[in-house]
Amino acid sequence: MAMEDRETFSLIGSDKVEGTNVYGADGEKVGYIEHVMIDKVSGKVSYAVLSFGGLLGIGDDHYPLPWQALKYDTNLAGYVTGITQDQLRSAPKYADESSWNWSDPAPRAP
Repeated sequence: MAMEDRETFSLIGSDKVEGTNVYGADGEKVGYIEHVMIDKVSGKVSYAVLSFGGLLGIGDDHYPLPWQALKYDTNLAGYVTGITQDQLRSAPKYADESSWNWSDPAPRAP
């Protein structure tokens, strides 16, 4: 597989991460990364906003997921987390972007 622009073996542009699927420990898709939140001072990724629950992107809920809870899997071409769909359903979430607390540097994990 050829690498695209803004991508190396160990680095990838944030715009390439957004939209990437996220899979649970069972290998089932649980959602996709809608946004990547970066700490302005350290430059490190703090968390990803996982979109889940809607139909074709309509009615999705948004879940803050600590970046450390995600691991990239080259075979899936996506991120894997140990969090299940059932855990997500009962986790803290935002219904839409206007209700996100953008100032929270480390939201609670689902």
